[in-house]
Amino acid sequence: MSENINKHESFTQEQYMVMKDDLLRPIEKIGKSGKIWIAFLVAVFLAGVVAYIIQETKSKYVTTSLRDYTMWGIYISNFLFMVAIGLVGVLMSAILKLTNFEWYRPLSRIAEVIAIGAIMFGGISIVVAMGRPDRLLNLLVHGRIQSPIIWDVIGISTDLTACIILLFIPLIPSLVTCKNHLKNLPKWQLKMYNMLSFGWQGTPEQWAILKRTMKILTALVIPLGVIICTITAWLFATTLRAEWDSTNFGAYFVSNAFLLSVAVMTLATFVFRKAYNFGKYLTEMHFDKLGQAMVLMALIHAYFNVNEYLIPAYKMSGLHENTLLNLFIGEDAAFYWSVVVFGIVVPILLPLFPKMRKPLPLAIISLIVLIAGWFRLYLIVIPGLLHPYLPIQDVPDSWTHYFPSAVEMTVVAGTFAGLLLLVTLFSRYFPIISVWEVAEGELEGKEEIFNYK
Repeated sequence: MSENINKHESFTQEQYMVMKDDLLRPIEKIGKSGKIWIAFLVAVFLAGVVAYIIQETKSKYVTTSLRDYTMWGIYISNFLFMVAIGLVGVLMSAILKLTNFEWYRPLSRIAEVIAIGAIMFGGISIVVAMGRPDRLLNLLVHGRIQSPIIWDVIGISTDLTACIILLFIPLIPSLVTCKNHLKNLPKWQLKMYNMLSFGWQGTPEQWAILKRTMKILTALVIPLGVIICTITAWLFATTLRAEWDSTNFGAYFVSNAFLLSVAVMTLATFVFRKAYNFGKYLTEMHFDKLGQAMVLMALIHAYFNVNEYLIPAYKMSGLHENTLLNLFIGEDAAFYWSVVVFGIVVPILLPLFPKMRKPLPLAIISLIVLIAGWFRLYLIVIPGLLHPYLPIQDVPDSWTHYFPSAVEMTVVAGTFAGLLLLVTLFSRYFPIISVWEVAEGELEGKEEIFNYK
């Protein structure tokens, strides 16, 4: 009997060592393609920084297409998109953890890193749109709590802080694993792991505290994520503009955010699976589950989309008539119906077929959904600004239309490059898949993990 137990223990420990080798391999060496990718992202990010400096040192009327009517443009569209995909941590990490869906384990850290990056660059998008970044502090010092903008600032700051803590706490055991397992790394990197691990020993008491803390933070992040997305919707719904005069906006934005979160998680899973050869841990089962989740989230969003557009269109009151006719049969009709087809119909129908829930097809569908999702938010912001209560008159013809300038597009490209750079660098210095969480799900005896370094 004891001999069988010893065989089982040696087998599980061998499994764990193989798992560590696989999941820590990306940290040990950066290949040529990885260096080229990082260099490309740095170049695009720096181009965005330069474009922003040009925008702030010269007149916005010269460098951007922003005018008295379209005073937000693609900067706020990009902010909405970043906030939306920032809910990926809530959906893929927090909700799945609390509901005990075990397949979340390899995905949780990927989702949390993307969420942090998206929230950060969403906040940066607001600063870019402000025009006076030197007055940012005034929002905190002189802000009025009655203003939805202050709610947004507080929500973003709180949610970002909670997400960082939720990422860092379960990262501590992985830091010790990196320190003990990766001996060929530079000394500064090993010292960084040692410093950030705060003397972690892996005792049962420490594990109990870590698990309890994770449960509390996980439960906290869910309402925070939903609140920040809802408050962002209220920034529009509380204004006196017919196109945004909707009590459905909060639920509409949240449902859209969950759909985009599934799409961005699917695409990230596909990329990490291919780039780091993680096929053993990011399996076809994960894509099958993500495909099913995409159908569910697309159906929910379709329901709120019907409420948002079909019901006002049925009444066609003078309040909404101009915008709805513009979207349905007017200048933006082709744009609008393309977004509906690719952003709602496609994720509802295609993943219903098992072959479409394979890694490559589902990744392509996810990319299409993300592009359509960005333009969906563009269609909320721009037409709403171009259809004010008072007719646009006695202004240059260019003011009645909007197309982003090269500076605006470069700045937005810089935010996406910054997000991808953050996720890429994190995966190069820290395990992007949590070794101990995957081991906890794979190995039968959880107490075995406590004893492995």
